Amino acid sequence: MERKSRRHSPGFGYIGFGNSQSVFNQSSKKAFSEIKEKLNSETHLRYQLDFLHKKLTKEEKLLIKNKIRKAEKRKTIKTIAVTLILLMGVLFSINMLIVNMMS
Repeated sequence: MERKSRRHSPGFGYIGFGNSQSVFNQSSKKAFSEIKEKLNSETHLRYQLDFLHKKLTKEEKLLIKNKIRKAEKRKTIKTIAVTLILLMGVLFSINMLIVNMMS
């Protein structure tokens, strides 16, 4: 008598996937395209942005880089200005404290 062989699908033993072989044979294109569309709709609702699904030209890339650089420069200038104002306030208060202690 021959023993009956047992064939397991590739998903056998994976607790999260169950024992279905179809888990490993699925195409990921549909899932990612749905996620891309959902991301586009969410960003359009919240930030009024649209993701373009096309290649950018060199001019468009340069324009985006310049916008980012300009925003970073503004941010740096604001940070320096606030830091200088706070530093001047701290130094003035220390100066007043020293003058009051000396007199």
